[in-house]
Amino acid sequence: MEARKLISEKLNDSQLRQNLDFAMSLLQTNRKKLIKERYGDWEGLREEGRKVKQNALSRLPELLQRFEEKATQNGIRIHWASDANEANKIIYDLAKQHNVTKILKGKSMASEEIHFNAYLKERGIKAIETDLGEIIIQLIDEPPVHIVVPAVHKNRYEIGEIFEKHLHVKRFSDPQDLNAVARTHLRKEFKEFKMGLSGVNFAIANEGAIWLLENEGNGRMSTTVPDIHVAICGIEKIVETFDDAVILDTLLIPSATGQGITCYNNIITSPRKDGDLDGPREVHVILLDHHRSDILSHKHYSKALSCIRCGTCMNHCPVYEKVGGHAYGATYPGPIGEVISPQIFGIDKYGYILNLCSLCGRCSEVCPVKIPLAEMIRDLRSEKVGQGSGEEILGISRVKPKVSEKIGFKIFAFLASTPWAWKLMLWKVRLLGPLGKPFASIFPMLKQWTSCRAYPQIDANFQSQKLEGVIYE
Repeated sequence: MEARKLISEKLNDSQLRQNLDFAMSLLQTNRKKLIKERYGDWEGLREEGRKVKQNALSRLPELLQRFEEKATQNGIRIHWASDANEANKIIYDLAKQHNVTKILKGKSMASEEIHFNAYLKERGIKAIETDLGEIIIQLIDEPPVHIVVPAVHKNRYEIGEIFEKHLHVKRFSDPQDLNAVARTHLRKEFKEFKMGLSGVNFAIANEGAIWLLENEGNGRMSTTVPDIHVAICGIEKIVETFDDAVILDTLLIPSATGQGITCYNNIITSPRKDGDLDGPREVHVILLDHHRSDILSHKHYSKALSCIRCGTCMNHCPVYEKVGGHAYGATYPGPIGEVISPQIFGIDKYGYILNLCSLCGRCSEVCPVKIPLAEMIRDLRSEKVGQGSGEEILGISRVKPKVSEKIGFKIFAFLASTPWAWKLMLWKVRLLGPLGKPFASIFPMLKQWTSCRAYPQIDANFQSQKLEGVIYE
């Protein structure tokens, strides 16, 4: 009921829907225009990207080991974290070891996944966001609404109000002025800090290097200015070669923002060397599993690990466009979130978000690495009610479908597969259906249905029919 209430709130938020409609339309248009103008064989490139990811996933243990060996040779320190708690503890211990009281962060969805900010806050260390969107939502204590544009649900006037209230500045609405406010706010934070944190877009096994993509430059500050740089890397981010990473980068950026290339491409191969003028003295990469190995063990659902976090499935999703990311109640919203959130955090906890899908198939059509998202959402719905592949899904043993649901679906299956029963039911609906409207608020199932739907108009001209032994007159 809590989830349903949240979804209803978002549906009734007209400003939110207006903001999302404008933003999603713009992102869709930019992507479509760029692909048409610059890419001669976009579909061929998508197939290349699919192959790159499938090759990497099929050889993941081998590539992870190679990455660790090469990175260690380069002077990067590798840490393995099986879950969120281990990853957080590694970073916390590094912070305590170096007497760090605040950590400046570049954008990282992996850090959101492990609830890094809250973990540090409980232990007296402050995590300070540097990405503009992340700054906005940190000021109002909200999680990201989107994996690429975390504050896309706020327009420039709302952002001006947020800055006025929390940063005690004059209210602005011009984007240049808002950026100037954020820049001034961050400069004092950048003056003195020892540790910076980032995510990883690609980790190249043959080179032992990590590749970070961003548009603002604050991420580069977080990784080059401090003495210690810590990068959280989901194990699925491993690719074999730089050529592989280039293919995925060429797919990611147009899909995410409709750009040909990001403003900043940061390839980090080692800590600062003798003679270097900048760069961290220590680079730590945390290879995060957090149930990714469990997902990889499924022949079908492992395809979800091909995700390159472009967010284009959200940008094209008609449901996401209406309710926004917060309605999902999960770190990863939208179609990709519906596939990976139940598997990372448990289908017993997040199986409900599988209902936030119309199965229109747009997400599968636009995914740059051809993940069959709509198909997997449908199949996970089956898993949730115990009618799936039979493979073990995280949390599936704890999902208990309601007895009423089981009975209801059995009755429907009988009616839908028995012609005379189906026609008899239609006749009864025609006869008694109009009575449902005035009494909808009394009957529990009808009340639930009409809480978010208009009561259907029953066709009064339903034709009389005769079947063997049954008269409808």
